[in-house]
Amino acid sequence: MTRRVARDHSPRVWVLGLVVLCFMGALLGRLGQVQIVGHADYAAAAVTVNTRTVTTAAVRGQILDRHGTALVDNTTETVVTVDRVVLVDAPDGGRDLVRRVAAVVGLPFERLWGRTQLCGVAGAPPAPVCWAGSAYVPIPLASGVDPRKALSLLERPDLYPGVGVSAQPVRDYPAEPTVNAAHLLGYLGRSDAEDVAASDGAIGDLDLVGRSGLEEQYDRQLRGTPGSTTVAVDPRGIVTSEVAHTDPSPGQDLVTNLDARVQATAEKALATAVAGARTRGERADSAAAVVLDVRNGAVVAAASYPTYDPAVWTGGVGADELARLTDPAAGTPLVSRVTSAAFPPASTFKVVSLPAAVAAGNSLAGTYDCTSAYTIGNRRFANFESRAYGPISLRKAIEVSCDTIFYDFAYRSWLAQGGLAAKSDTRDPFVTMADRFGLGRPTGIDLPGEQAGRVPDREWKREQWEQTRVDTCTRARTGYPQVAAADPSRAAYLKELAVENCRTGFQFRAGDAANFAIGQGDVTVSPLQMAQVYAAIANGGTLWKPQLAHAFVTPGGATTTVRPVRAGTVTFPPGTLAFLRSALGGVVTHGTARGAFAGFPLTQWPVAGKTGTAEAFDKQDTSWFVSYAPTTRPRYAVAVVVSQGGTGAETAAPAARAIHDVLRTLR
Repeated sequence: MTRRVARDHSPRVWVLGLVVLCFMGALLGRLGQVQIVGHADYAAAAVTVNTRTVTTAAVRGQILDRHGTALVDNTTETVVTVDRVVLVDAPDGGRDLVRRVAAVVGLPFERLWGRTQLCGVAGAPPAPVCWAGSAYVPIPLASGVDPRKALSLLERPDLYPGVGVSAQPVRDYPAEPTVNAAHLLGYLGRSDAEDVAASDGAIGDLDLVGRSGLEEQYDRQLRGTPGSTTVAVDPRGIVTSEVAHTDPSPGQDLVTNLDARVQATAEKALATAVAGARTRGERADSAAAVVLDVRNGAVVAAASYPTYDPAVWTGGVGADELARLTDPAAGTPLVSRVTSAAFPPASTFKVVSLPAAVAAGNSLAGTYDCTSAYTIGNRRFANFESRAYGPISLRKAIEVSCDTIFYDFAYRSWLAQGGLAAKSDTRDPFVTMADRFGLGRPTGIDLPGEQAGRVPDREWKREQWEQTRVDTCTRARTGYPQVAAADPSRAAYLKELAVENCRTGFQFRAGDAANFAIGQGDVTVSPLQMAQVYAAIANGGTLWKPQLAHAFVTPGGATTTVRPVRAGTVTFPPGTLAFLRSALGGVVTHGTARGAFAGFPLTQWPVAGKTGTAEAFDKQDTSWFVSYAPTTRPRYAVAVVVSQGGTGAETAAPAARAIHDVLRTLR
């Protein structure tokens, strides 16, 4: 039998033990280095990785009228919030809790539950129902809550865990009972990712920023400097503590050139004019009024109809309300008719055409035949606002608004330029004069969204034809079958027009020139532009940039004044400016506006102006009256327009009279 001898493994065990001890020593050494030597660095790194910074909006500056009356101020509203961690930890995601809160504050559960969903997350309701703010602050479930109902939530933390109540600043409109000015003041909206990214840190994801009007134009000055709070968050994104905090600095107050009393009068005058026109069977779907200081371009008042309550944006506008504000059937109340809408100016444009006609060689002292109609080719152009007066002076032509004399001026000028063969507008005195007055381009007013209007010269005609030629030529072949079903004669007319425009729509025809001279056809202007034109006539030819802002005042009281800006100078043929001023004064004392100003103290406050009644295809006439006063020492230009409001003398002129009645009392 062979005997086995046991091996001695002790050397290997000792070697293995030694290796294990070495590894353990290295590990302990590294742990000691991390915990003792590198503790501060790793602690800072841990905080850096798990922190988020949330900005705190500053209190916005006020918007004041020229006398210091607050048009926009700040107030507070009660907000009910809930900590996100409570919702995340709840088995049902917090639905029961939110339902209980909704019952107490008297609001629909769906509305509050929608606020718990971050905008952009799958399943979240659309804005403004979802929460577009930060994920690292308590969720604002409801704003503008009755304080008593809100505070009752705090009395039962067992039923409403994580629910808080706070007061947050919101915009207030203390002058709203008499002054609306919604299109001038604008409104605020929650910042979006684009706002935050473009602000270089000045705007946070909780900030409210200006979305229209002065709130948008001067958002930077009104907003101030936001504060910031750095919070630590756990892996779920739930806030666990506050790391650092910086207080915000309030924004500057904006002092405007607006006069609250004049603004209120303009708004009331428009509402009265619209109501009166409707009783006469006019649609009167929109209107605007502008008052400028002719000496510096200051905007004293600017009213648009229809309007809306600016407070509707406080706390977030609902989907139904937003639909109403943008509904064409409701008159699209969000659109400012002062700056963002354009109308054919009709006879108010004759203040541009008269100096153009003189530049073309027509005498101010001449006698001209005011016939009932003027024929160019096979087309008859009627004298809209006046009957046939026979041979009359040019002053009389302005007073009674004779169109046919201006048709003749325009047609003869068109022939002198070469008729259809003319390729350029350089020799066209009517286009040149419109350009001198700044028409066809924005005035530069300190409001967003201004329209340029349109001066339909030869270049515009060709560009328009090229852009629409395919559709026009298609219509020339197919006609308008849908229109024909309801109105065969109109459909036939439209097809005939399409056939003509398909072939020669690029041409600046004699009819285009005739319509141009009386502010019809494709000419469009904003009420603000016409106020600027008449202000230049009143002050001797200076085009001032319309300006709403007068000064900015810091919280410490330092004032920065906004200086007036000259936008250009209008040169008139010799003798034309004085002649034009005299003729415009005659419109009010002896002409088309005489009835509207009957009984007005013209000796104390002499007014010069011009009526206009613009025809638009498939619409009722648009009513205009543009004026300035006092003629002895001009201070204010006033433009009033009522879309589909009838004649200028019947609707717009009485509204302008009501505004002048207040202007004459200003000091």
